[in-house]
Parts: sequence; structure tokens; C-alpha cells
Amino acid sequence: MARVSAYDDFTPLAVEATARVFVLTGAGISAESGIQTFRDAGGLWEQHRVEDVASPEGWAKDPSMVWRFYSLRRAQAATVAPNAAHTALAALEHRIGERLFLCTQNVDPLHERGGSRRVVHMHGELLKSRCERNHAAPFDDPATYPEPGDRLPRCGCGARIRPHICWFGEIPFHLDTAHEALARATLFVTIGSSGAVYPAAGFVRMAREAGARTVYVGPEAPDNASAFDECRLGRATEVVPPLFRVA
Repeated sequence: MARVSAYDDFTPLAVEATARVFVLTGAGISAESGIQTFRDAGGLWEQHRVEDVASPEGWAKDPSMVWRFYSLRRAQAATVAPNAAHTALAALEHRIGERLFLCTQNVDPLHERGGSRRVVHMHGELLKSRCERNHAAPFDDPATYPEPGDRLPRCGCGARIRPHICWFGEIPFHLDTAHEALARATLFVTIGSSGAVYPAAGFVRMAREAGARTVYVGPEAPDNASAFDECRLGRATEVVPPLFRVA
């Protein structure tokens, strides 16, 4: 059973010289920078279901609407800045290097803007696009297409360009790499994830099976709280900066 309490009831997490730290971040860390989430509107966007703008079926039905949705998200991302939790994780990476595996469910660029250099985006990246036929590798693309109409971006092969996002029903990216890191982790920390979205919600159990200490950080206990050793309750911007003590 997890110990659940306010974050200041706990001591900092010791990161020894041989420790390998796996950090999973979710929507909560970006929400503190002002990034809106589907939960803010009850899972709706302009009265459309999430699946209408974030699924292969939605793309097939109305690619213009999908691009408008992601264009608005791109425009919003340009107006927000990384917060203290993002910069604290970048500082941890600077201290321990490749012994930190930073995996995020978020598609925004706030970890990178905060200074992190090795970020694994398991659900894709908002500011990248790719050919819908995978004719070419994903590429940087900050452009917005608010009213694309017949001007949907096209690949050189003629296929449409789509956002580089893992939609509902698609397989998240870099799972093999994440599983390898989980098997080696000695400390597993989830920050701001609800524990309701799989496969990420199952990472904590994989880490525990590998012998890692497991810690959750967020304003309230997640759906999978019972899988953690500790749930440290509080805002990421308050909890993360003093969370790690590097030996």
C-alpha cells in the first residue's frame, strides 16, 4: 500500500552514484505552464469528442478539422514557457547525464525549452509532422494550418502530411527503449500523470518488478496509486525542484 501524504512530509530522494532514474511526466506538469488538456473541457473540443480529432478515423473523416485542432494547439504552445519542474528535471539531467531516462506522455516542447536534451516523447511531438504513408521521417514543423481547405500539406510522394502524434488506437513510440530503461531503473518517478492511460500507467508495475523504488508526484493520488511506494501530493512546481538529492 502506497504511503500517501503531502510532499513536505517526505525527505528528498537520494540519487546515489550508481542510481538510474526513470521519470515519466504527464499532462499535470504542462498544465502548470498553462497548456490546456482535454480534461479541462470534459474531453471535448468545440463540442467534438477527443476521438474526432485524435484518431485515424477522425483523420480519415475530416483531416481539415484535425489540422485546425492541432494548429490551435501549436499556436498555444508558442505562448507558454517551461516551469520550475521542467527546469529542475533539466538540472537533474545535467548532474547525472544518461542515468536519467526522461519519458513524457506530453507532446509539447516544454521539457526541451526547459533545457532537457534527452527527452523520449512516447505520444509524439506537437511541433513535428510526417507523411501519412511514412514515406519520410518526421520533421520539424511549427506551421499552423487554421483553414487548410484544399491546401492540406502534402508529402513529396503525394500523400497528406499529418501531425506527428500518437492517436487513439495507435501504438506509442519508443516502447522498446522505455521497457529497457525500466528494467534497469533503481528509482521510478511519475509526475503529473493520472495513471489512467495505458501503456504508460503500467510502467510503475514494470519498474517495481525490476526492484525500483516508485514515487508519484501530483496534486492528488492517481488511479494507479496502489502500485507506488509513495504518493507525494503537491504541485509539480513546488515538489520537483527540491525532490532529488544527488550524491
